[in-house]
Amino acid sequence: MATRAYQETYLSKAQAALGDAFDYAINTCRIPGPDFMKLFTASSVSRRMENGEPVLLAGKSGIEIAADVVFETTGKQLEAEPEEHFGRSREYWIGWALCYYQWFSVRSYSDIFKVLSYEDLANMYHMLHEADITKFVDIADEKIRSHFKDTNLKRFRTSYGCTQAELAKRSGVTLRSIQMYEQRNKDINKASADALYRLSRVLGCNIESLLEK
Repeated sequence: MATRAYQETYLSKAQAALGDAFDYAINTCRIPGPDFMKLFTASSVSRRMENGEPVLLAGKSGIEIAADVVFETTGKQLEAEPEEHFGRSREYWIGWALCYYQWFSVRSYSDIFKVLSYEDLANMYHMLHEADITKFVDIADEKIRSHFKDTNLKRFRTSYGCTQAELAKRSGVTLRSIQMYEQRNKDINKASADALYRLSRVLGCNIESLLEK
């Protein structure tokens, strides 16, 4: 199981905040959905949320998050007054569902958006917004796994027949690092020679075999 950046107790607040951020930026401030998704990915806000920074998970409203994203990436201030909504909008659901999937999968928003476009997510809303979130997770996971083929590290590990935790214990390389290498959230080509040597020794392969071309 993946080691997640923050506890599930923070998740509902984080989901609501990101849902509100997407809703406010797109519906109230009239920023096109694909554009806001790009701004969010380019900003440090997305990475700080991935890393479980408490001020973003529970300390800021969605409106504040949207304003931070836009100001950091464009230098512009969002000044539109928030609108009152009765029920969740499509844009709210997109942010809400994305936040859950990022937490669940431990993938970066950048990688998620390489596979799922804003249009894809908008189209999923009609079918999935009333369904259990696990249905969205299953569909997103299938698309993303088919896009990101297994890394060399994962292929050797699964062929060897050990779990990520077992490899971490035997190699001395942290479980988090192994997870991030396998999900391409961290570049194994930039790993230390010592870490690569330890992994290759356990898996019975040479260091070059673990590197990504």
